[in-house]
Amino acid sequence: MSMTEQQWNEEQQRVNNVVGLMEQQIGQLEGEVGEVRGEVVDIRAHFWDDVTVNMGTAEDAAETLSNLKQQVEMLSERERTHRLAYSALKKLNRMVKSPYFGRIDFKETGTQQTEKIYLGIASFMDEKDDTFLVYDWRAPVSSLYYDYPPGPSAYETPGGSIEGEMLLKRQYVIREGDIRLMFDTGVTIGDELLQQVLSRSSDAQMKSIVATIQKEQNQIIRNDRSRMLIVQGAAGSGKTSSALQRVAYLLYKNRETLQADQMLLFSPNPMFNSYVSTVLPELGEENMLQTTFQQYLESRIGRDFQLEDPFIQIEYVLSAPEDVEYAARNSGIRYKSSVDYLMVMDAYKTWLEQQGMNFISIRFKGREVVSSRRIKERFYSFDSSIRLANRVVLLRDWLLKEISAFEKLERSMPWVEEEIELLDVDDYRRAYKEQQRIQKDKGTTFDDFDVEKSYLARMVVHERLKPLRRRVKQLRFVNVRALYRQLFDKEGLLASLSGEAGVPEYWPEISRQTIQRLEQSELAYEDVTPYLYLLELVQGFQTNTSIRHVIIDEAQDYSPFQLHFLKRLFPRCRMTALGDVNQGIYAHASSLGEHDPIARLYGAEQTELIRLMRSYRSTREIVEFTRGMVPGGEDIVPFNRSGEKPKVIVASGLELLHDRMKADLQALIADQYESIAVICKTANESAEVYEAMREHLPLRLITKQTPSFEKGVLIIPSYLAKGVEFDAVIIYNGSRERYSRENERKLFYTACTRAMHLLYIYSLGQPSPFITSQADNTYLCTNG
Repeated sequence: MSMTEQQWNEEQQRVNNVVGLMEQQIGQLEGEVGEVRGEVVDIRAHFWDDVTVNMGTAEDAAETLSNLKQQVEMLSERERTHRLAYSALKKLNRMVKSPYFGRIDFKETGTQQTEKIYLGIASFMDEKDDTFLVYDWRAPVSSLYYDYPPGPSAYETPGGSIEGEMLLKRQYVIREGDIRLMFDTGVTIGDELLQQVLSRSSDAQMKSIVATIQKEQNQIIRNDRSRMLIVQGAAGSGKTSSALQRVAYLLYKNRETLQADQMLLFSPNPMFNSYVSTVLPELGEENMLQTTFQQYLESRIGRDFQLEDPFIQIEYVLSAPEDVEYAARNSGIRYKSSVDYLMVMDAYKTWLEQQGMNFISIRFKGREVVSSRRIKERFYSFDSSIRLANRVVLLRDWLLKEISAFEKLERSMPWVEEEIELLDVDDYRRAYKEQQRIQKDKGTTFDDFDVEKSYLARMVVHERLKPLRRRVKQLRFVNVRALYRQLFDKEGLLASLSGEAGVPEYWPEISRQTIQRLEQSELAYEDVTPYLYLLELVQGFQTNTSIRHVIIDEAQDYSPFQLHFLKRLFPRCRMTALGDVNQGIYAHASSLGEHDPIARLYGAEQTELIRLMRSYRSTREIVEFTRGMVPGGEDIVPFNRSGEKPKVIVASGLELLHDRMKADLQALIADQYESIAVICKTANESAEVYEAMREHLPLRLITKQTPSFEKGVLIIPSYLAKGVEFDAVIIYNGSRERYSRENERKLFYTACTRAMHLLYIYSLGQPSPFITSQADNTYLCTNG
């Protein structure tokens, strides 16, 4: 028997033993889960049978409360036991078919003993002798597997660094308890396993592949030093998967102090939330909170305005270059997203502390309770050293007192007596009970007509003034809309606030466009965050201190203004920002742009930047074609997985283009490509293509409202394809007419880099210069 065969048999025998022990524990846990679940159901069903409620005396009441507390504690303990047993059962059910994926033999310096360490998605112990049969991939010792080849190595523990020598590194692919692939490797992670993983079809959800984490990705996952960790990575470099595995690692390491609901992911769109929803559960952790920045904005001011979203904005930028207002709108987008505009807002707050505040009169039944003039006079009568938001709070308290004084006078008004006569029986009954309680010690009764009338008047007026008081408590007497408009309406104001930065080009047109939207209760996307920031400056910031970690995916699409706002919103949190400057497709300046404003959020000492330049998603041929489209693309390193060169198909007419695309899509479906994207430039173009092709092929049109990512043939706008990947990608019309402006370069690059295995680009007429500027040997060009 050869050594290789002997090794294989020994390793398979170990897998069999571990799987056998896991199956034993699964059987025990299934019995325990069922038994405890039955106890929980029984306790809930008979909860009150075992509690005698007797409140006759103080001793009886104390005994009742004691019995109740015991019953609650018993139920809570059984529920906790059930929860832990069920969680352990789920973990073992995930592991039993593939208990581990790696092994390292490590000999610590100063010892003679070599420890065999097997790595899996979770730890597993032999309960008889308390030894680890499998180590969690997040355990400190597991970092050896990701960071070192065989030879001298070390790992960090809470007690310090452990040094030694790695004698062996072995990788496995185990399916249904059988070893399908096993090999020793002299590098960090063997190419063989990566080749197998990357050559498969894409999935409807992102998968967690902890067996193939690379060294540079492991640095991201285990980084717990930096307040701000910036991951600048090429398309397909594993930014998002590394970040999600980082979440799993942080939850594992800080399991006593950190919960999943204290971590928040800002994703690019709702469909992306579905795409990544299975990663953390696969790793045995609960999903963290997920939202989009637009959803947060809607929750804050969506009831006051119709908010434009980033997709409507980019549709305009991509579709309307001939619009007479296009240049002014673009100038406004860039300016309102900048740090310069943020500084103007801060200066505006200081200016408002001295002059220019605008308030809404407090009115009741068409009459003025407190005029806007009186409110303004009162506001500026406060000590000028008091901060703006604090003065607004003082103003609120004063207004509530004014409303109380008004309330007393209002009780004698004729309308009050009219409403008293209209009260129903329930109103009288409720008033009678309340008055009995109040008058109990006063020697008067509700039978006294004057007392009755007085009380009912108080009740009626107080009830009618509740909405007014509520608005005042919500600080809605501050006319924030007028304050924001004042920046654009008051001549010379912005220039005086902006100082040396000056006003942007087309400022009169920008002002007119902004005022026009405000009058229609609309806010352009570039105005939403500044408006909310001004609201916070005036009313006080609504910070969230419960969130401990924020992950921002596609960070290059956030403006510097937005990132500063998020920093103030989550003052206690750490941030992980993932992005690729070459995929910054929006009109505003990117936070990962030339001056890296994201790096200045927390300062150099608290910020760390990790660059991922190896692309794993696409074949070597696709990477070599696409990297020439963007600045610095020569630094992108393709993974050594070969495939077909990208194809450029030039069609002389729309009908020919559609015929060729139908034929190619049918061939791709027949070849069992499970995930195929037809990427169009805009949503309008996507809808047109869908209508033209839907009768011939099974298609799904993706819009910004699409809730989940599914396999099949998808028609999708370019900007919604960000962050996801497909087996095959067809660029619908990559012609010079559609993609030639410099601000479309990154959009085209982003669309092309969604492809894992095949990339077809159709062109109605002459191809885009982003294609023809590439080396001829990087693609194949044919006529349709």
